[in-house]
This record gives sequence, C-alpha cells and structure tokens, in this order.
Amino acid sequence: MRSVEELVRVAIEARTLAYAPYSGYRVGAAIETDSGEIVSGCNVENLSYGATICAERTAVTRMIASNLGTKVLKVAVASKDGVTPCGICLQVLNEFVDDADAVVVCVSEDGSAEEFKFRQLMPHAFQSSSVRRTESPCDEV
Repeated sequence: MRSVEELVRVAIEARTLAYAPYSGYRVGAAIETDSGEIVSGCNVENLSYGATICAERTAVTRMIASNLGTKVLKVAVASKDGVTPCGICLQVLNEFVDDADAVVVCVSEDGSAEEFKFRQLMPHAFQSSSVRRTESPCDEV
C-alpha cells in the first residue's frame, strides 16, 4: 500500500498542471488503485463550463483508459483551500470505491490537510437495484 503522504505529493504536483484559465482554481488529484499504481489528474476547464472535467474524474478516467486498475483504494485532492470532491466526482468515485471507509485526503496550499472516510463525504450514494450492470471491458481485466 502507498502512503497518504505519497498520494498528497502526487496530487500537489498534478495541481500545477491544471488548465484553469476561467476560474483560476487549480485542483490536482491522485488515486491509489487496486494494482498498486498511483494515478493523477488535474482539472481541465472549458469555455463551455459543462465540458469542464474535475481532477478526480480525470484521474479515474486515466486509471481505466491506461489499464492501471479497476478499483480506487485512496484519494488525495490538492486545492487552494482544501476543498472536498464535488458531488459528480463523488458519484464517479463511488463506481470504483469498494470500501466506504476508503481514505479521502483534502490538502490546501498552506499544507493543512483533512482526512475523511469516503462514506462521510457520500453517505447515501446513488445505487439502484433497478439498474442492471452489464459486462464491461473492465470486468475482464
């Protein structure tokens, strides 16, 4: 298992790569996957704000697209003020987090950090027995 400190370091580095010309609000994320990899992501803004993608979703997308794992074990998010993942990011993470006690660390520019359990941030995640999951390429890995 990777240390939380290592994840935080990678998230802080990823934050420097953010493309945030509209808000100026840079965010970096790092996730530890079930294969032991650390995958980073940063926010990428777009003039059409709905096309903007958050750092956490970028990291999850990279994890899947690069075949670096199928489960998220830990998450670190670096921002100016230690923000937690937004609702959409939490729902995307929920798809890949098996353990509701998975650690989510939010760190700010001043180095202060707050640690949460995933269930604290997403206590009532959208999960419906009415939606049937089908096979996907990720299931075959």
